[in-house]
Amino acid sequence: MQIAIAGSIATDHLMTFEGSFKDSLVVEQLDKISLSFLTGDLQVRRGGVAANIAFGMAGLGLRPILVGAVGEDFADYRSWLERHGVDCTSVHYSESQHTARFICTTDNDMAQIATFYAGAMSEARDIELAPVADRVGGLDLVLVGADDPEAMARHTEECRSRGIPFIADPSQQLAFSDGEGIRGLIDGATILFTNEYEAHLTEQKTGWDHDEILSRVGTRVITRGSGGVTIHRKDEETITVPVAREVRRADPTGVGDAFRAGFLTGLAAGLTTRRCAELGSMLATYVIETVGTQEYVLSKAHFLARLTEAYGPESAADIEPHIVCHRP
Repeated sequence: MQIAIAGSIATDHLMTFEGSFKDSLVVEQLDKISLSFLTGDLQVRRGGVAANIAFGMAGLGLRPILVGAVGEDFADYRSWLERHGVDCTSVHYSESQHTARFICTTDNDMAQIATFYAGAMSEARDIELAPVADRVGGLDLVLVGADDPEAMARHTEECRSRGIPFIADPSQQLAFSDGEGIRGLIDGATILFTNEYEAHLTEQKTGWDHDEILSRVGTRVITRGSGGVTIHRKDEETITVPVAREVRRADPTGVGDAFRAGFLTGLAAGLTTRRCAELGSMLATYVIETVGTQEYVLSKAHFLARLTEAYGPESAADIEPHIVCHRP
C-alpha cells in the first residue's frame, strides 16, 4: 500500500519536573495563573506527529510518504528519516520560517504542559496531494494528522473529491477547532483516531453522539492510556485490547503516534483490527520507555518475544511475517 502521512513535522524540546503540577494549581485562582517550574534536564529530539508515525511505520518495514512543511533547518532531520526508510520527497520547504517546535514539560505523574510553535507548518496549506499521488503511482490511504488547520481541511476535502480513503486523526487541533470544522475533518473517514478525552471533545463540539459518529466513519479507535484501546464499528461487537507491559516509564510523548504507526502497519498487511491494535500497542510501549519519540531501536526477535508475552503466541505468529525491523 502507498500510505501518505500528512501532519506536523517538528523539533521536540522535552523537560522533566520532579514534582506534580497539580500541587501548584489553585483552582480558585486559575484565571490569574502564573507558574514557573524548575526542570532537571532538557532533551532536544526529533518529533511532529506525521514524522513520528512515519518513523514508526518505516521501523516496521514500510516506506511511508511524509507530507508536511518544514524550514531550511530540516536538513539533518530529513537525512535521519530517509536513513530509516521514510520517503521525504513530498515535504514542502519554507523560505522564511523555521521548522515547528514542540516545548513540553512532564511531571512525575506523567502529566504534561506544552507549547507549540507552528512556524513553517503554516505553509502546509499550500501542499496539494495530487502531485504526491502522481509521483508514487497513486495513494491507497492518507492519514490527515494534526497540522495547520487549513492544510487539514484541504487534504481531507481533496481525499473526498479524488476518492482517496483517508484516516482522520485531528488530535491536538480539536481544542482549537469548532464543531463545523471538526465535522468536516471526520465525516467519511475510513478510521477516526482519538484518545479518550478527544473522543468526548469530538462529541461535544460536533453535536454528534457516539452512534452518529459511527454512522459517518468506518472505524472509531479510542486510546485510553493505561486502559488500553477500544475499537468500534457500527453493528459490530466492541474490541478491547489492553496495553502491553512496559519495562520502565520514561516519557509519554509520542506514544499515541507509535500506536498509530503500528496500527497502520497491520492495516497495510491486511491483519485483523485486533492484531492491528496489538501491534500498535506493542510499538507504543517502546516509546514510553525512551525519552524522545524516535529514539527506540527495534529488534524483530525481541519485539516478537514481547508481543508473545503481551498478547500470546497466536498474535506473534500472525504479525511476524509482516514486519521487518532494523535488527533481526
